Amino acid sequence: MKKIQKKLFVLSKLINGEIDGDKDVLIKGTAGIKQAKKSDITFVDNEKYLSLLETTSASAVVISKRNAEKLSSKKKGLSFIYAENPSLAFSKIVSLFASEISQPKGIHSSAVIGRNVELGKDITIQACVVIEDNVKIGARTVIYPGVYIGAESLICEDCLVYPNVSIRERTKIGKRVIIHSGAVIGSDGFGFSAVNGKHSKIPQLGVVEIDNDVEIGANVTIDRARFDKTYIGKGTKIDNLVQIGHNVIIGANTIIVAQTGISGSSQIGKNVTLAGQVGVAGHIVVGDNVVAAARSGITKSVSENTSVSGFPAKPHNQEQKNKACVQRLPKLFERFRKLEERVKND
Repeated sequence: MKKIQKKLFVLSKLINGEIDGDKDVLIKGTAGIKQAKKSDITFVDNEKYLSLLETTSASAVVISKRNAEKLSSKKKGLSFIYAENPSLAFSKIVSLFASEISQPKGIHSSAVIGRNVELGKDITIQACVVIEDNVKIGARTVIYPGVYIGAESLICEDCLVYPNVSIRERTKIGKRVIIHSGAVIGSDGFGFSAVNGKHSKIPQLGVVEIDNDVEIGANVTIDRARFDKTYIGKGTKIDNLVQIGHNVIIGANTIIVAQTGISGSSQIGKNVTLAGQVGVAGHIVVGDNVVAAARSGITKSVSENTSVSGFPAKPHNQEQKNKACVQRLPKLFERFRKLEERVKND
């Protein structure tokens, strides 16, 4: 495979950047700032890594003008491309250099295909895939080994479904969706009725619907609704090991980080960020643009444009004050103990 090489000015045009340095330097690869070698391009987004520019072996760096202006000097031989969002710009360059592993088109002989299955153009179905009856799969979608797709499900164009994913019956998946290994989409919602100490299963008759441009991490579980649907909004990104309960509605462009759990029938707004190990109680509403810090326990509805933390989750500023008070308790207790001794002695 022929390796890609590009002059710096070509990469600058790709990201609409501005060059400070040698525009003709030849770039042969991409790397992190510590690992970069000569002829590599790297990036700096966080100012705490600016000092590494003094020791990096990279030939070029993508950086914001704001951060570049904080440098006392520029290393000789290091060219800059200024970009408003260095991380996003560098990602575009990485995509240019990344060598994709091409997947052969067609259906592997070991795949099991049900009746009335509709397969789009240029599709890839690899070994030991099972596709039940009346499934529709769009053009250019790649289904990796060991995937199960339940009856009457729909997977639209340009999706990637990695090995050992289970997609239960009647699930609807939009365009350009990526589902990583081990995810289970459409498992039964956790619904039981307790009578005289016995738990009777409540049928879960709804579906899961995933909109366009969603990415679902490894070992994520998304439960089907009791009625109607569990819905994941357009452009939402879900990290590994996330549990989403039945009838949950998640708005567009939301970020859900690893080990978060969302209980049934809750609604999460647009552009929300739920950091690692956040817990969301059932039947509540989290408004648009909410940010929940790691390990927040959201037990009641949260208004839009709010940052929360702690358990139970409170506005972040209030929680920080509470923590500061708690840290002062040992000293306050010691002062109280001394006062108590003085009172006794008097």
